[in-house]
Amino acid sequence: MLHVCSLSKLTDTVNKTGAKTLVTLINAEMEVPTPAGIDSGKHLFLAFNDIVDPVEGLIPASERHVEDLIAFVGSWDRQAPLVIHCWAGISRSTAGAYVTACALNPTANEYALAALLRKRSPSATPNARIVAMADKLLGRDGRMIDAIRGIGRGANAFEGTPFLMPIDSEE
Repeated sequence: MLHVCSLSKLTDTVNKTGAKTLVTLINAEMEVPTPAGIDSGKHLFLAFNDIVDPVEGLIPASERHVEDLIAFVGSWDRQAPLVIHCWAGISRSTAGAYVTACALNPTANEYALAALLRKRSPSATPNARIVAMADKLLGRDGRMIDAIRGIGRGANAFEGTPFLMPIDSEE
């Protein structure tokens, strides 16, 4: 019950799914109020830009951001859906969903999870920086990186279509 969407689809996705937990992966200057129905303590806001390499004036994802994501999703009780979103629902949020699936399933096949991500979201282009840091933190020995590289860049899109990402490789 892990749902992925863009900022513009956030309220609708939370309302349709009954989500009670939320992860926001977005630029620091963006204000994203916690939607009705989600307790503020169940909303993780991680502020960084969607970049892979450092760029003057922008904030790249840090290892601390990824550690916080892994800890937060690890504390999710799975009693109600979790939504992960970013600006467009294509890069940061799909990386977050993939990291979540890998973190919650330490023995799951990284390649099967990446293939499932691609099947669920043709436009998914997970942020490689986030995936690489998670691979290291989760002790996946480069398999997460290789698996995401293997599915390639997603289809061109201005905004991703909201989707359900199973948290294991079984559908």
